[in-house]
Amino acid sequence: MSFYLPLGDDQFRPTRSTESPWDGEMQHGGPPAALLGRLLTVDGLRLARISVDFLGPIPRRDFRVEVSPLKPGRLTTLNEARMVVDGRVAVSARGWHLAPGPKPPVSTPAAQAEPLPAGDGESFPGLADWGYGRAVEWRTTKGSLGGTDGETHVWTRVRMPLVDGEPISGQDRALIVADSANGLSAVLPMREWLSIPPTMTTTLLRPAAGEWVHLACRTQLSDDGLGLASGELFDLDGAIGQVAQPLLVRAR
Repeated sequence: MSFYLPLGDDQFRPTRSTESPWDGEMQHGGPPAALLGRLLTVDGLRLARISVDFLGPIPRRDFRVEVSPLKPGRLTTLNEARMVVDGRVAVSARGWHLAPGPKPPVSTPAAQAEPLPAGDGESFPGLADWGYGRAVEWRTTKGSLGGTDGETHVWTRVRMPLVDGEPISGQDRALIVADSANGLSAVLPMREWLSIPPTMTTTLLRPAAGEWVHLACRTQLSDDGLGLASGELFDLDGAIGQVAQPLLVRAR
């Protein structure tokens, strides 16, 4: 099992593991963000920031991906990828890539996440058969899955490859879960309120090492129907990046 099946000629088929919690015919934003991030890869450089724009619901149907260079360079590169479904661009992403170099003369202490809890993974209440939710193992260290605490910290382990037949990378693992910051840290009941992130930006210090990625996320609301979900990403060695999602908040 995987999130995507490669069909050749830059075309892919999403599996049920990409399934959105709100519509089984649509995709959750995490797997598309990770796939476009993977296809933006530049040899010798490392993805430092990706901005993913969701241009509407993402159908769970066959699609193709187009990749274009925007600013080539030896030390810094910017490129763009587009997920085209039924002739429409459903998701676009821009990635800045930076060249690794010599070790600096000083080092900074790595912030650490809460320890990984022992035991089995947890499920989202009322969503036991949700494709994306089952494709990831979740272990909370603060708050709760499906709660409205406004802040949730959770260790995640992606259970399958991003693309069938290809090994999953640390970058894949981070981006698959980064777009979950909004849903994990909800302030209002999501069956009664829409909280729509039209875009997501993730900045990475480095790819995740190992299977586990921790997301410590929170949501803040303004008094005029907007919000901001933000989070910090960790692996077992320490901090690896940050995620931010602006939100449109409305009653359903």
